Amino acid sequence: MMGLFSWTHLLYLVQSIWWTVVLSMLAFVLGGIGGFGIMLARISPRAWLRVPALLYVESIQGIPLLILLFIVYFGLSVYGLALPSLVAAGIAMMVYTSAYLGDIWRGCVEAMPRPQWEAAECLSLTRWQTLRLVIIPQAVRLSLPPTIGFLVQVIKMTSLASVIGFIELTRAGQIINNSIFQPFLVFTLVGIFYFLLCYPLSRWSASMESKLNVSNR
Repeated sequence: MMGLFSWTHLLYLVQSIWWTVVLSMLAFVLGGIGGFGIMLARISPRAWLRVPALLYVESIQGIPLLILLFIVYFGLSVYGLALPSLVAAGIAMMVYTSAYLGDIWRGCVEAMPRPQWEAAECLSLTRWQTLRLVIIPQAVRLSLPPTIGFLVQVIKMTSLASVIGFIELTRAGQIINNSIFQPFLVFTLVGIFYFLLCYPLSRWSASMESKLNVSNR
């Protein structure tokens, strides 16, 4: 019955890749903005900023993304706030991504040698000037490989959005399989498409890590 799988099905899978990319970029860009704020709060000398940021990171990292999706999509609808599946998935993944990126970037900033901070103080730079002109540019170099590696994870995690009805690559595969019942063929193709999306990024991350000698820092 392999002939039941047609070019129409293949085209439908290929088109669904676009929505996987859209959700990934939405989560990563918005999560990156939130993660930058979380990073600044985590390294702040003010406890009223640092402590809530720490609690936020630990709370979100302790909750599975699937549960966050359920809370945003189904939980908010109980209170009359029914969100489209794309919006709900984007919000849940943004929250999840911000906690992890904030922690990754906080670690990279704190990994900068203490003499860098002291030299900036000798130049009478403010804390924000020290971060903007001295620390963050160097931390970016250190953070690129783990950041790109996490982007790969974000792309794969978009598959969880299928549970709330968002039609990305995994959901498209489920729809096709429900109509022709060829799970091995359909989900093998889905897996191949995920591999084609993620493998170049994985190789880029590994190459960048090697070029920047991050592993030897």
